[in-house]
Amino acid sequence: MLKPTPKNDNILFACFALAVLAMPVWLQPFGAAYPDLMQKFAIYGIFAIGFNILFGLTGYLSFGHAAFLGVGSYTAVWSFKLLSMNVLPAIALSMVTAGLFALVIGYMCLRRSGIYFSILTLAFAQMSYNMAYSVLTPITNGETGLKIAQTDPRVLDGVSGGAVEAGAVPAANLFGIGMTGYGGFYFCAVIMIISFYIALRITRSPFGMMLKAIKSNQNRLKYTGVNTKPYALHAFVISGCFAGLAGALLAVTDPLAGAERMQWTASGQVVLMTILGGAGTLLGPVLGAAMIKYLENIFSSFNEQVLHGFFGFLPDFIETPVVAIASLFVGEGWELTMGVMFMVLVIFLPGGVMEGVRRIWAFVQKRTKGKPAAAEPAAQTSTGA
Repeated sequence: MLKPTPKNDNILFACFALAVLAMPVWLQPFGAAYPDLMQKFAIYGIFAIGFNILFGLTGYLSFGHAAFLGVGSYTAVWSFKLLSMNVLPAIALSMVTAGLFALVIGYMCLRRSGIYFSILTLAFAQMSYNMAYSVLTPITNGETGLKIAQTDPRVLDGVSGGAVEAGAVPAANLFGIGMTGYGGFYFCAVIMIISFYIALRITRSPFGMMLKAIKSNQNRLKYTGVNTKPYALHAFVISGCFAGLAGALLAVTDPLAGAERMQWTASGQVVLMTILGGAGTLLGPVLGAAMIKYLENIFSSFNEQVLHGFFGFLPDFIETPVVAIASLFVGEGWELTMGVMFMVLVIFLPGGVMEGVRRIWAFVQKRTKGKPAAAEPAAQTSTGA
């Protein structure tokens, strides 16, 4: 792989931005080039990028990051209800609220490390879920979920003259630009590109190097007199802000906030995204998020009719058993496919997809360097002749 120099980082960032903005083109052959799914790729890519700062760089495995995702969603919807349907105040407030919530939880959880830290974050996330589902019903609207309504005050829209017509349900916007369709996708895509750049700068900074040192050997740092807790807490808060941003974008694309976004399954999903793509890498979490969301939304829509069309070139006596076996891994069984992928990657590629990319790159470089050396004697012989 390319060495982490400023020039190579600029090339990496430019390639990443180009690939994200061109998603409607190169995702077309995969059947995933529709705005709603691409928005999910971008939003959960942001979620995974932030989680990677804590887990991939610092080595702290959190099973409770969905709590910050949910807090961001609830804050964004309340911003739409009370302030304005403009997405900028909602995003800013969601990041601040999620960051403050992460500061409180991180301060308590970081008193422990290892599995004890993971269990503490899981406990806080489940408490947050139960509170949102029942105790805080006046704020969260319980199992029904928090929705916007035409009768909400929206004081900023009223001052600026942006009130909607009577009887109409307002929609989120960016100074009049709708957040549905390709407009919503490109807004989320630009936010993800900015998030990737921030993560890149953090990784290459002295602060990022300190986080890597904590992951490598925290005890050795403590023996040298370094207090590692402030660095870990900063990483936890930054990661929480990214999760709050992702939660706000979920509310932007669909102005609804429910307690299900805070469940432990959502926290486990971002862990899978990061591990599948490659924890500690820059591109890995984004790739992992795209893989899981692709399986969840595309593979889950496959049925036996689609499989028969796909394997139609086979003889009937072969096609029938092949379709019967393949049907177990699509439709409602898409999670079985994800489980098999996860096992294969953990066993053969512990570093995730990015480790596979590194191995291929090293193999290509080895073959490329070997060719001139092999061809040199022949060249000398011909010259001498």
